[in-house]
Order: sequence, then structure tokens, then C-alpha cells
Amino acid sequence: MSKDIMYIVRDQDVVPFRNRVKEKAVKIKMGLVNQTKLITAASELVRNMLKYANGGEVLIEIVSKGRDTGIRLVFKDKGPGIADISMAMKDGFSTGKSLGLGLPGARRLVSEFDIKSESGKGTTVSIIKWANG
Repeated sequence: MSKDIMYIVRDQDVVPFRNRVKEKAVKIKMGLVNQTKLITAASELVRNMLKYANGGEVLIEIVSKGRDTGIRLVFKDKGPGIADISMAMKDGFSTGKSLGLGLPGARRLVSEFDIKSESGKGTTVSIIKWANG
């Protein structure tokens, strides 16, 4: 399956990243609503990566499970990490001055969501949005 890695180090990297995600979603014939959900979640996660970890890298790949096809995005940074993931996954929690929609909002928009973080080492967030779900 096709796989890309994009490095996100400044705000200007966000639009080409979003465009690449959309290209992959169109390629697997993902519907517009699911594309929008995927791109919204991806935008939120990539902005978090820039804001809290000065950027990182994102793996973009097309994945299959049985007859389902989807897009997997893996966001990796070497930032400070998230001290309390369960807190960070609660609605309204924010360490910044945002609304705190970030991680829980992103989780609701995708089919699968996984987060691992180690203090001082960084954070990895993996999401999958299936074309039909």
C-alpha cells in the first residue's frame, strides 16, 4: 500500500499535509463527510504537534482490513510528552489557551485512535478512518 512521511516543522507545512491526506482519501473513494472528519482530526493533531512539540513527522498510509480500506495517520513528535493522557482525553481539558477540543474531538471524528506518550520523550498518536465508517 502507498505510504508517505511528511515532516511538519512550521505552520506552512499544514496545508500541503492536509492536501496529501485528502489525495489519499479521494484515491480510496472515501466519501466527503468522512474525508472532512479525517482532515479535521488530522488538522487538530498536527496543530497540537506544532504547538506543543515544535513539530514532528506524520506517516500517511492507505490500509486495509478485510474489505475495508482506510487511511492511517501516525503523528510522532519528540516533545515534552503528555503527563496525564487520561486527563488530556477529557473534553474541555487544555494546557494551552484553546477550547480543549483537541484530542477527544479528534478521537470522536475517526474510526480508531491510539495515543502513547512518554514524559520528556514525545508522543505518538495513531488514527485510522475507514472509508465506509
